[in-house]
Amino acid sequence: MSKNNQYWKPQSVAWFFAALGSLFTALVVGRYVPNVQPVNSDYYLATLGIVIFGLLALWVLSVFVKWNLRERLYHSSQLIFAIGILLTVWDLLSTKSGTLQLPFFPGPPQIIEVIVNERGTLLVSSLYSLRLFFVGLISGIALGIVTGVLIGWSRQWNYWLFPIIKLTGVIPSVAWIPIAIVIFPTSFVAGVFLITIASWFSIAFMVAQGILATPKAYYEVARTLGASNRYLLFHVAIPNTVPNIFTGIATATGLSFLTLVVSEMVGAKAGLGWYINWARAWAAYDKVYASIVIMGIAFSVILAVITLFKNYFLRWQRGIVK
Repeated sequence: MSKNNQYWKPQSVAWFFAALGSLFTALVVGRYVPNVQPVNSDYYLATLGIVIFGLLALWVLSVFVKWNLRERLYHSSQLIFAIGILLTVWDLLSTKSGTLQLPFFPGPPQIIEVIVNERGTLLVSSLYSLRLFFVGLISGIALGIVTGVLIGWSRQWNYWLFPIIKLTGVIPSVAWIPIAIVIFPTSFVAGVFLITIASWFSIAFMVAQGILATPKAYYEVARTLGASNRYLLFHVAIPNTVPNIFTGIATATGLSFLTLVVSEMVGAKAGLGWYINWARAWAAYDKVYASIVIMGIAFSVILAVITLFKNYFLRWQRGIVK
């Protein structure tokens, strides 16, 4: 993907400073408009100040670096502008006026305050969830790649395994929760099983389709040069499937995150899903929203890391795939 296609939003300094202005507006509203709901807004205001300063620092730094940093900032400006407006309106409707009433609709200051005050519990819960998530996802990736290669390469394996793959793809992974709780000794192992099942189908299906879609001309050329079947599999079919593998992993990540939260709500004694369930029982919806914010950030970071690996392994596509 070329730079122009990747950062296609207008490269406008006006939009960038409009974005900063919207965040500054949220800061001014949070600071000078009186609160109706009881909350300490200091953490929220500090967070906004750090974000504004950080964006300005990145804008200045973009003059000296060659990482397309300024193009990225300008490309994100309209989104940042919208986020600033959203925070301002949300704060006015909740914390400042009480139109959105507690406990069901806490404002941004309440959520940031929970994240700061409950940082120890949230950190432990996040680490527990991430451990469960990565163990299950990595297991699903390994199982999915192996299964997908077998299905796509061998008609015998396709005959026996593809019906099983279709069955697991149709049945939601959370439907296996009652069985997993009975079969497995701990909630952690049961959660790993559920996440593995959730990610298995999408990865196996994409890998199989990638192998089946490998052009026959590639095999014919390799055979002409004396390639064996083993060579064709590992040096022609599987490399051609790498884009499909990353597509399957991206899809599996979303499904695994959903399964993670649901599985932790049943029987788990730690994790963000457990924390949400516990907070909901006490009608502490500010804690529920705080957990959702953390999950959103974690999910975005994980997808960004996957994208970095994808861009590295598929760097040969630059300038070819539009």
